[in-house]
Amino acid sequence: MPKRKQRTGAVKPQPLKTQKRMRRAKPICSCSSPRFTTGPAFCCYEQDVWTEIAKFLDGKSLVMLAATCRWFHALVMDGSIWKYLCLRDLQVPAPRHAASDWKKLYISSFNGSHSYMFRQQEKHIDWMRIGAFFLESSSALLTERLSAPLKFPKEESIQKMLESCGSCVLNNVKPGIWIADLQLVRCPVCELNTCDGTMQTLDARHIELFLSEGYQDGSWEYELIGIQDVKKHVEGASGAIFDVKHLNDSSPSAVFNLKSWVGKPNDWQPKAVITMHAVAVNTNLQKNDGLQVKYHVMRAGAGGEVVSIRISQQLL
Repeated sequence: MPKRKQRTGAVKPQPLKTQKRMRRAKPICSCSSPRFTTGPAFCCYEQDVWTEIAKFLDGKSLVMLAATCRWFHALVMDGSIWKYLCLRDLQVPAPRHAASDWKKLYISSFNGSHSYMFRQQEKHIDWMRIGAFFLESSSALLTERLSAPLKFPKEESIQKMLESCGSCVLNNVKPGIWIADLQLVRCPVCELNTCDGTMQTLDARHIELFLSEGYQDGSWEYELIGIQDVKKHVEGASGAIFDVKHLNDSSPSAVFNLKSWVGKPNDWQPKAVITMHAVAVNTNLQKNDGLQVKYHVMRAGAGGEVVSIRISQQLL
């Protein structure tokens, strides 16, 4: 038999049924952070956050914030915020009890008011705010001397204390925060507005005094408790109030360090210093014949606690 001729030429390959198609590669994209859905989104009305923010503001800024909406008004009117501001700006510890609203206490402390705005306005010339101090006990030492150590008077009456050592102990003083001012008033001897005579007064009051009904209606008045005459030349008109409980602490030592706060001999401007438990003032004087020092107090009604103290110096 004749042999079959072999086929020549290209043979078309048959596709394999088992061949897999190549998967399309994913396109390269930028990296993105995952979304957190475990907690709620931040709310601009977070009470705790705004309470902390409010503690860094002053009273005027808080009032402006309260005027924006009802939510902020309710937040800002919280007493704890005003208490924090009051203690922060006065730099004193918190009292055990406060009978008045802290917002009102802050306003009465920083609205520029002083005791002569309510009484004897015609006698008032000028004033300056010294600061605040804290009376932890109910006894205060009043003196016109700024030399250490202070003699602790043991006489029975205040007048005898002043005559013996130039100081006196005042009992039944209302503990808590006290605000001190230095007042310059006209001579109380005459009634002439043109009188050149002046009198320096260390004026200290309990922080709640201006909000008390007895003070506002005028039923509480100042009473003179003692007079001290220094019939010789004095270098300066001075006055100080100390908490008896902390008289021997390190805090009052700043008062007796006169070089740190009293003006130089030719400086006639009044100077003052305040510590946690004491306050003092001094004004250098030119040549003189002495001073008359008067001590006034205001009580919360007959036999009540002492709520205000005044130590005044006038040239003889």
